[in-house]
Amino acid sequence: MSPPNSPPSDPAALALGALGWLLSDDQRASRLLDLTGLDADMLRSGLDKPAILAAILAFLENHEPDLIGAAEALGVSPADLVAARRELTQ
Repeated sequence: MSPPNSPPSDPAALALGALGWLLSDDQRASRLLDLTGLDADMLRSGLDKPAILAAILAFLENHEPDLIGAAEALGVSPADLVAARRELTQ
């Protein structure tokens, strides 16, 4: 988790970290692709697009165990990931 009063992490960096965590497990990766409608090519070409990064974080938000798992793996709070998705969708 982020220490109190620390500056927020970069939303794009958090989303990319979350994607790495998602893709580290075949079942999670398949679920991501199935439920978001994204495919591998769309992910590769969209890594610099806020909408794609936000979709990755929204996917996590919709399944709390994954949201918590990704947050723990990235050393942030689940709220940090939710805030990053909000920033990416503005």
